[in-house]
Amino acid sequence: MSNVKLGNPAVVGLGGFGLTTLLLQFHNIGLCGLGPVVAMGFVFGGFAQLMAGMLEHKNGNNFGFAAFSGYGSFWLGLGVIWLMNFYGVYNSSTTDIGYYLVAWTLFTLILWVASFFINTAMATTFTTLVIGFILLDLGHFGFPILNVVAGYVLIICALCAWYMMAAIVINDVAGRTILKVGQPWIKAK
Repeated sequence: MSNVKLGNPAVVGLGGFGLTTLLLQFHNIGLCGLGPVVAMGFVFGGFAQLMAGMLEHKNGNNFGFAAFSGYGSFWLGLGVIWLMNFYGVYNSSTTDIGYYLVAWTLFTLILWVASFFINTAMATTFTTLVIGFILLDLGHFGFPILNVVAGYVLIICALCAWYMMAAIVINDVAGRTILKVGQPWIKAK
């Protein structure tokens, strides 16, 4: 058995999730174009999160495995959709994207419930993510102003993810708890 301390893959997963979510919301509220979102969607949101998920699997963390692998796949899939639209391979309609988002909303609802058993920071992140997805769903099915509202909600979600990343990194290097993540909303048996 080795006594070598390994890094926590959640820092990369949370970092990638937070950064790409933040960039997409900057796009949704009209601050930037889609180019930076697509680039980071593939690199940090997609591949890096997917790798973090695989490492969470190795650590036996089913929640981290599902979340990071899932949202890494979300970003890779969304990037492929955008590229197919751009190159005219297959143009996804707003409704097509809406159904894609509805499926991810359902996936997110499962993780949202599980997050109640982890800590307040995780539950808050997933609560804002669920609200954001629902707003995006509605935005893609006839209420486009809700995409902008979702943008602001999901900026909060991205910052919550970065808060958890910061807590892991800062608490680790400080050797003590500097940033607290709070108690679970529901205590496990």
